[in-house]
Amino acid sequence: MTIDMNQVKTKKQLSKKGALGALSVPMTQGATHERKPVHVAMFSGGAASAYVAYYIAQKYGKENCILFFTDTLWEDADNYRFMEEVAEYIGLDITYRIDGRTPEEVFFEQKFLGNSRMAKCSEELKVRQTLIFLEELRDEHNLEPILYFGIGGHESHRAVNLKNFYEHNPIEPIETRFPMLETFTEDLNAKEIIRDEWRIDLPRMYGLGFSHANCSGRCVRGGLGHYALLYKVWPDQYAEQEAMEERFRTQYNKDVSILKRDSKPFTLRAYRELMDKNGIEKYLSEKDDTIPSPCL
Repeated sequence: MTIDMNQVKTKKQLSKKGALGALSVPMTQGATHERKPVHVAMFSGGAASAYVAYYIAQKYGKENCILFFTDTLWEDADNYRFMEEVAEYIGLDITYRIDGRTPEEVFFEQKFLGNSRMAKCSEELKVRQTLIFLEELRDEHNLEPILYFGIGGHESHRAVNLKNFYEHNPIEPIETRFPMLETFTEDLNAKEIIRDEWRIDLPRMYGLGFSHANCSGRCVRGGLGHYALLYKVWPDQYAEQEAMEERFRTQYNKDVSILKRDSKPFTLRAYRELMDKNGIEKYLSEKDDTIPSPCL
């Protein structure tokens, strides 16, 4: 029996803020055994997650799949173009969830400036909205979600973290799958397939040298080399982040920063002055104290 996804998909639905309390509502006893599975592609707007979405739609049928995206409102305009073209190629509408706040608004509300170690913006705008949506699938539609992520071999540590998170944080554990790790053992190049076979242009941020296309390059988890590239490619975007960081430091009188160097706060202003003095190229491959990772 197929599942009518028309009853569960939304188009850019704005979710209520602070709704995690809804997740504490107990489930009907025994409901787990009656739920129908639904395959949820966690669409980040990148090439790997796009290919995973295509894969599950082919394997399980489009009528049994959801293409899910959480929008931070900081995304690059070309990301939306890419996502819509991918969705049309696959034959699935995108189910959007939007908190309504930007990462900057989250930082000031939480009085915590995001960085590569901890990103409250991801927790609030992505993870919270995802958990709410998944419990709605269970409570309102009697569907049991199975999540699919486009994580490759170079990010296998993230798969372990995600698996652990979704086993322990929802009301009931949610199964997670990673086809790029578990299914495609050969060296599958999703970017080439999308560009050459699907005839869809990749997000422009890839062509500019960014390893991921999150938040128009303003991702607080990007790290030193990422921000050097941002300053080189989009100095105006860098300036916006620098100004935000300075406002936060002044308003809350805290010696904090998005970046760290030698395990100490390292402001975007200080980094820019260093790059202006010594040349940007010297810093494009600069390594971090921790390993930054993109959000999902």
